[in-house]
Amino acid sequence: MSDLPQTEQINPRTSGLDQLPSVELVRVLAGEHKIAVEAVLSATDLIARAVDEVSARLRAGARLHYVGAGTSGRLGFLDASEMPPTFGTDPSLVCAHIAGGMKAITGAVEGAEDDAEAGALEMRDHVQSGDAVIGISASGGAPYVVGAVKTARELGAWTLGVANTPGSALVEAADLGIVLETGPEPLTGSTRLKAGTAQKILLNTLSTAAMVRLGKVHDNLMVDVIATNKKLRERALRLVVRLSHTSEEHARELLQAAGGNVKVAVVMAATGADAKRARIILGSNEGSLRRSI
Repeated sequence: MSDLPQTEQINPRTSGLDQLPSVELVRVLAGEHKIAVEAVLSATDLIARAVDEVSARLRAGARLHYVGAGTSGRLGFLDASEMPPTFGTDPSLVCAHIAGGMKAITGAVEGAEDDAEAGALEMRDHVQSGDAVIGISASGGAPYVVGAVKTARELGAWTLGVANTPGSALVEAADLGIVLETGPEPLTGSTRLKAGTAQKILLNTLSTAAMVRLGKVHDNLMVDVIATNKKLRERALRLVVRLSHTSEEHARELLQAAGGNVKVAVVMAATGADAKRARIILGSNEGSLRRSI
């Protein structure tokens, strides 16, 4: 069965899994995920290329799309949903598409990943020339994802294929392919484990790095955070105190005048400008706080 994708092969390191005592069972299952980290690190150069491609397109006003099936599709939705609260992006900037539609987020939709035309249609309905599209599939063979990536590329989007198996159709279909070689799963075929972990790390890394390139981060601080709850409002206050070297009372006044926008408040403190002028200063520097102060 050597022709099987790596993710479907049997892992000799976890033989007898069901007979292990709980402590050893946990140690084995958790220990296998070290391979996921190494797989992502091994692809550093390729991921960096993807960061530059994606950030350039977002800077030009295009969008980023994730396309996947099953676990891979859900991971795309998870990453996309975390962009607005973390980086203050418009919800349409990073969007996700999954085989079977929204009901596939919480449950399996039988046969959905096998429908290449559905993936193609999804791209025709949502993707514009100049967008970036990332297809994600552990085996690299999910027809929905491969069909989507092929169509997105035809539409003029830049495409990235992320798989956990070398030589897959997805990697071949995309402008750039990244193979995260996590090998056989500890539970045979369960790609929600190592393969999913590697995909999650890659998406976290890529999207965060792209936001850094777009000026959404100052130093290692989330200066574009949207303060939608008490915890985040307190974080925004701490950021203004730290970056403006001012008191909490003054920082709170600045934030109120800035409509809760951390970067605007910091520019106001640094330049003496009012909120309107601070926004203009930021805009002239492509939103970069470092260049604005």
